[in-house]
Amino acid sequence: MSVKPTKAMVLAAGLGVRMRPLTDKMPKPLVRVAGQTLLDHVLDKLGDAGVNEAVVNVHYLPDQIIDHVAARKLPRVIISDERDEVLGTGGAVVKALPLLGQAPFFHVNADTLWIDGVRPNLARLAETFDPARMDILLLMAPTTSSIGYSGRGDYAMLPDGALRKRREHQVVPFVYAGAAIMSPALFADAPSGEFSLTKMFDRANEQERLFGLRLDGVWMHVGTPDAVHAAEQAFLASVA
Repeated sequence: MSVKPTKAMVLAAGLGVRMRPLTDKMPKPLVRVAGQTLLDHVLDKLGDAGVNEAVVNVHYLPDQIIDHVAARKLPRVIISDERDEVLGTGGAVVKALPLLGQAPFFHVNADTLWIDGVRPNLARLAETFDPARMDILLLMAPTTSSIGYSGRGDYAMLPDGALRKRREHQVVPFVYAGAAIMSPALFADAPSGEFSLTKMFDRANEQERLFGLRLDGVWMHVGTPDAVHAAEQAFLASVA
């Protein structure tokens, strides 16, 4: 059973500390890669995937993001204003739930960036998500072929897509690529206030309802100013 999410949550409230000095006077989602802001790369992919409304949360230099998306038609952007509070990645979703409705929704980090392979990865996520078996389906990038990533990975993935969290000192082959589909029911008894979304990942994992889908294409970890250049080179290579 597949789903067709028409709504999305886009996390755009981070401080972008590691992206300084680019983010001294600009929020990270508005940093440009290959002539387009990171946020627009994400919103365009969501629009192509059939999303009509995207809830975008803001905290750091919020007015710049609000002004940037004001005229956007597809998807239409609804702002979840967190300028006076720090909610973390999990608390941000809880605040936005009344805007997201009861159906599974896309959840995307505003600073994630990937080049699709043969078929769009968000469409592949929608086709793979099975609400009977899953609460969360994460887009997972192979660490060996990702650009700008040098960590130990986040999860191992079983043949059926079930994820197993990396243990301390362990190295695993997949890293979360910053895009997912989530069921709002997972947040029914979530804590209030600030908390990390990894808490919900862990809960779904414990209940064997956390799954992954291998990204088709190239994922870029744009975490530092140097990584912007590497990402642009990858875009140039993809259209050459």
